[in-house]
Amino acid sequence: MEDRLEKIESKLALSEDFLEELNKSLYRQQHPIEQLQQELGSLRRQVQSVLPNEQRNSGNEIPPHY
Repeated sequence: MEDRLEKIESKLALSEDFLEELNKSLYRQQHPIEQLQQELGSLRRQVQSVLPNEQRNSGNEIPPHY
């Protein structure tokens, strides 16, 4: 019984360590993801301000050679 309890405690400790490492990894990745989202939004605004309205909506039209 004692051996079984030690194995369970060991597995629990390993699981807790693994979970902590996953949390740290996610935390480190969150900031770069937020920066990329901000840059993407900025680029979208820049493209929309440069392109005339007709060009932005012309993606749904069939090209003249069809």
